[in-house]
Amino acid sequence: MSEQNTRAGIWLMVLTTFIFAMQDGISRHLAGEYNVLMVVMIRYWFFAAFVMAVASRKAGGLRAAAATRQPILQGFRALLLVTEICVMVLGFTLLGLVESHAVFACYPLLIAALSGPVLGENVGWRRWVAIGVGFIGVIIILEPGFGVFDPRAVVPLASALMFALYGLLTRFAARKDSAATSFFWTGTVGAVAMTAVGIWFWEPMTGPDWAWMGLLCITGAAGHFTLIKCYEVAEASAVQPFAYLQLVFAASLGIVVFGEGIEWNVVLGATIVVAAGLFTLSRARARAAEES
Repeated sequence: MSEQNTRAGIWLMVLTTFIFAMQDGISRHLAGEYNVLMVVMIRYWFFAAFVMAVASRKAGGLRAAAATRQPILQGFRALLLVTEICVMVLGFTLLGLVESHAVFACYPLLIAALSGPVLGENVGWRRWVAIGVGFIGVIIILEPGFGVFDPRAVVPLASALMFALYGLLTRFAARKDSAATSFFWTGTVGAVAMTAVGIWFWEPMTGPDWAWMGLLCITGAAGHFTLIKCYEVAEASAVQPFAYLQLVFAASLGIVVFGEGIEWNVVLGATIVVAAGLFTLSRARARAAEES
């Protein structure tokens, strides 16, 4: 892959993380005013429409996109992701953007740790050390101290675990299904599931908040579009380290817009988590290069 394409992929990843950070900020605002399930449901309606529009433009249309030999796996993936999004948005309302994203940044470490039992991949001792160090960083962020542990701190950690499992199952599904098929099932099944649950929590929204909801839907579609384009022009291993910029963008938004504070333990812990994550990514890339 050319240097020019890799550079373009990096910039697309930076743009993607910025868009997703803006999406998280809007989600934090809306979920603070309305039920989380309703907010995610409306977001998924637009996401499903976007997915179907993309699929209809591909060869074979919607029928080809929906075709799969593993419907149970694809359905479970979709349900796992939509649940993860609900949990993460709840985390924004409980802990704010800064601390939620600082904890969520551990998901690449969880992917590395679970890649053995889920995908049968070999995880060397260096990566196990990095995983252990990374989780020390998570403990520093959560700062349990000597008192009673705050159960709210578990929310973004649970979200990271679900997202890591979703990522691994996506890789597993890719052995038989195309990315277009996985994308289609993610959007459509997620929309159906959220409608079945979220419609019972419907609340009237103000005009300005409908505008924010529209912007939330647009940023969601735009983020997925730029992410798709990113992976089209560059290798995932080359651009994945830049995904950590979402932590920087989201934390900046939390501090500037929502007036959140940032404690020393969050900065230190997040630094350790990101450094450990970057190391595991570099080791995975080096191993892939050795095997190729």
